[in-house]
Amino acid sequence: MEALIYKYEHKLSEAGLTSEGAPLMGALDAELLWNRHDRKTPFLEMIFKKLNITALLFSEPKEPYRTIIDHLCRSSSGTIFPEDSETRTFLHDLPVTDGLDDTRVVSLLKQRKCVLIPGHGIIAFGTVSPEQAFITYSSVCFATFVKFFSDMLFKKKRGMISGEESMIFRRVRNMLDAPIPNAPMLARSPFSDEQEMVRAIEEAGKEVVRYGLVDSYFGNISYCFRNTLYISQTSSSLDELVGCIDPCPLDGSSCAGITASSELLTHLEIAKTSGAKAILHGHPKFAVIISMDCDRDDCPTRGLCHRRCPEKRYLDNIPIVPGEVGTGPFGLCNTVPSAVAEANGVIVYGHGVFTTGISDFNEAFSRLLTIENRARAEYFRRFDE
Repeated sequence: MEALIYKYEHKLSEAGLTSEGAPLMGALDAELLWNRHDRKTPFLEMIFKKLNITALLFSEPKEPYRTIIDHLCRSSSGTIFPEDSETRTFLHDLPVTDGLDDTRVVSLLKQRKCVLIPGHGIIAFGTVSPEQAFITYSSVCFATFVKFFSDMLFKKKRGMISGEESMIFRRVRNMLDAPIPNAPMLARSPFSDEQEMVRAIEEAGKEVVRYGLVDSYFGNISYCFRNTLYISQTSSSLDELVGCIDPCPLDGSSCAGITASSELLTHLEIAKTSGAKAILHGHPKFAVIISMDCDRDDCPTRGLCHRRCPEKRYLDNIPIVPGEVGTGPFGLCNTVPSAVAEANGVIVYGHGVFTTGISDFNEAFSRLLTIENRARAEYFRRFDE
């Protein structure tokens, strides 16, 4: 358990979500273990006593997340309501409280996976392992980033942004890292055997995470090899795919897909209709933000945009489509495959980006990065108009 604590502490700082040494993480094994001593430890130990959990994470986020979260907390009425797909599916909303009151924090954690405390940071827990706390923390950072920039663009376009908000926006904007201009060089096809192909999937997954094109573990990746689609397992971390790739025959002759990504059917349909072998699905932030930008305040489907947006929208030639995770009448499997065929890439409303490569992941990765960089440039063009 101690090794897991330090692993996820490192992953938080490596992802740029916290400063190195900032996270305070405890996990319950034979005894309660902490990654370091801190004056907040007694406060967190009280939370452990009152909840049926095995891991707890408390940390102030790194900039620009710190300024973003503190601003959203101050302007909320006790709850923040992001509208991205991952929040809608896994977090629902983000509760806010003032101060380190363990009774209040426990009350909120009984209803949600996290609590935001302005001026202090984020508390997240895991019922099974520290990984769950890491995932929740990462998802909160992603959701608040998307909400902050979405809200600011919405207000700026309508002349509703205040002087204080403009100042905060400029401060956050100046904190952003510069865009990464070039994709990495990945393994090139043809792959001589299954082992070499699987290593190419693992390599591409690690680079998607390293480039910040995915939120925590969310996202998926697949490759079609000899009439079989090899796809990342559901809930697998894209930077840790060894042993987490399922072979799913295109003819459905195996039940291996039972542990595969929840978006297996979407990948299968893309592979069958496009002829592409490599498929990447990531959650680059500005592509998600741009997908949620709409000028139609009177749209009859407002609030259901993620399910059935009636507008045909594009970022340059990249379609922006609605769709929910999984199958069903509004499933991504119904909207993404045909849209991908238009430009070898598609942005899903509030969710992320699918891209394809004809023979290997170089083309798919390059397109994923290009879409995100283009979305970022388009965002600031619209804001500065």
